[in-house]
Amino acid sequence: MFIWVFHRVTGLLLIGLLAVKFLTSFFLMTKAQKPDWALLLHTNPLTDTFLIVAGVYHAFYGLRTIVIDLGVRKEKALFWIFTSLGTLVTAALLVIYYTRDY
Repeated sequence: MFIWVFHRVTGLLLIGLLAVKFLTSFFLMTKAQKPDWALLLHTNPLTDTFLIVAGVYHAFYGLRTIVIDLGVRKEKALFWIFTSLGTLVTAALLVIYYTRDY
């Protein structure tokens, strides 16, 4: 039940975060005078962190659902496998994001 709810919540969070990213990039690309609120939201590392975490876990729990639909019935093992993989990928992406030098 937890994964079902978490998968839906991360889906909604992704819709919201991607909407914020697209909206702010529109304002930053098309306006001569860049709005402060758009610049603040678009360059905020917390927004990017939430986007990375939500995207990775949503993807991995979606893959878990597909594997279960294909007939694998080891739900507890799949939960731990995909949660571990999601944690590793999230950690790697966050390290890359926060240590980039550009």
